Amino acid sequence: MDLGLTDRAYIVTGASTGLGRATADQLLAEGARLLVCSRDPQQLEELAASAEPGNVLVLPGDLADPELPERLVAAAVARFGRLDGALISVGGPPAGTTDEITDDQWRAAFETVFLGPVRLARAVADAASVEGCSIAFVLSTSVKSPIPHLATSNGLRPGLAMLAKTMADENGHRAVRVNALLPGRIDTDRVRHLDELSGNADMARREAEASIPLRRYGRPDEFARVATFVLSPAGSYLTGTAIPVDGGATRSL
Repeated sequence: MDLGLTDRAYIVTGASTGLGRATADQLLAEGARLLVCSRDPQQLEELAASAEPGNVLVLPGDLADPELPERLVAAAVARFGRLDGALISVGGPPAGTTDEITDDQWRAAFETVFLGPVRLARAVADAASVEGCSIAFVLSTSVKSPIPHLATSNGLRPGLAMLAKTMADENGHRAVRVNALLPGRIDTDRVRHLDELSGNADMARREAEASIPLRRYGRPDEFARVATFVLSPAGSYLTGTAIPVDGGATRSL
């Protein structure tokens, strides 16, 4: 299937590692051009060096910075002459229970995990090309069901999923599509770190895999292929939905 991504331009945040990096690689493989952002300029430069010359623009930053979204959008449009969407991914908030997460941690997580993505999504929608665009929030299966010891994610991710649904309603008349992606246990540094917090990473992984119908963790490239389809013109009638990419682990519809 031709996804129709050749020469289209996207912003990818959290692009230095994990799901953001995997999706950036897949988008580039399908012919897209990218502005990539994260807090790690070195890894972004390595990504750019591995791509065709001129296809990747690097702009490091932290989505907690309220001025960053406008800079990202302006830079992408100036470089590529258009903007066709964004994958909005941020690092996971701190692990812990509601008794353990401090007020300062809640405030910091809200700025980075919630408000930063909201600002970027608004800016991308406002700058969409005349053909519309596709925005995908990378969230978590905590949107559907709480995850033990991840109170911050359980509190913030569902709100962003409902915001994605709201933005889909508000922007559909302009052919701006907005969706949420809900990764489960994907084999990334973040998930391996969460396993290590249990005190026995191998046992934690075995127990988690036993609860997944496919009996394994997902690979970042498996998530990336779903994300790339959602962002692409091939997914042109898909908006306002939350898509689990979790090997069947989510037990609700």
